[in-house]
Amino acid sequence: MQLNDQQSSTEADIIQHFRSGGDALAAETAVLDAVIRDIVIHGKKVTSKAIILYLIAELESTSDVVQQDVLRSALEIVVGKTPDDEGF
Repeated sequence: MQLNDQQSSTEADIIQHFRSGGDALAAETAVLDAVIRDIVIHGKKVTSKAIILYLIAELESTSDVVQQDVLRSALEIVVGKTPDDEGF
């Protein structure tokens, strides 16, 4: 499996995880959908790294405690589903 294929598989796994969470992950799924939509609108490639960076930026810029919890939860899931870089 090539790197791009592996990355696509990882992003698909992340999206599937959120979608399979049902009501338990409804808020996180909504955040992920918005993040992906925004990344695509800005003409960037949707990667785990792009999602993580976007979530961190959103987390740092909001003062809403409830939104921070949702963003933090989404970030934890994405980071947990993202394989470590090889060689590190």
